[in-house]
Amino acid sequence: MKSKYLSYPYIIWMIIFTIIPILIILYYSLSSFGQSGLTLQYFSKAFEPTYLTVIFKSLKLAFYCTVICLIIGYPVSYILSTKEFLNKGFLLFLFIMPMWMNFLLRTYSWLNILGSNGVINNILNFFHLPKQMFLNTEGAILLGLVYNFLPFMILPIYTSLHKIDPKLIEAGQDLGANSKNIFTKIIFPLSIPGVISGITMVFMPAITTFVVSNVLGGGTHMLIGNLIEQQFLRTNNFNFGSALAIILMIIIVFISILLSLFDKNYEEKK
Repeated sequence: MKSKYLSYPYIIWMIIFTIIPILIILYYSLSSFGQSGLTLQYFSKAFEPTYLTVIFKSLKLAFYCTVICLIIGYPVSYILSTKEFLNKGFLLFLFIMPMWMNFLLRTYSWLNILGSNGVINNILNFFHLPKQMFLNTEGAILLGLVYNFLPFMILPIYTSLHKIDPKLIEAGQDLGANSKNIFTKIIFPLSIPGVISGITMVFMPAITTFVVSNVLGGGTHMLIGNLIEQQFLRTNNFNFGSALAIILMIIIVFISILLSLFDKNYEEKK
């Protein structure tokens, strides 16, 4: 009975800071200034070609970011979890340390690397090569996304790999399995929960961010996060901004459900 009361502060917190704000946003998305009743005009406006392009571009960059983080993060996690290093703790610290720094500061640091007078262009100039325009491109935005969210892919996968019982691998070796079979039949299947967690933790913030595209994209590449920010802070169109926020939330919930179903089906097959 006492444990029941312990959950009350959390429930109250969720109601005040999660449920009520969502209901307010939903109300704004379905209402119109100067009109009575509910309307879907702002949702229909979000599906105009101009705004659909923004949504698809956001999905594309978030997908690319997730794939690149997975391609880089899984081998790194595998090496850290299976190999013995004298300074393994320090190597893990190097991946965690950027997460302690301010997100905006980490993003701005790339201006000194990719800028016209940045580190890369200074190196090119040293070798008498022409300067390159790295900033204000989709590539710069993608680089910023991967840099900021890569630790969120590495850590869950590393945790899953680190928890694998070495006796399972030894049993596979005793039964004659080679390195390839051990990885495909034992290691990778047991690391799937970490992979799914990593995908979730990378894709969700990547599709909602607006700081990276503002700083490294120079405001020339509009993503759905930038569009929502613009509606709330610049044009004061809370109704349309709320509709976009609800659509983004639906996309995130839908993808989360798909990942959960995949994880559930995989667990049942095991």
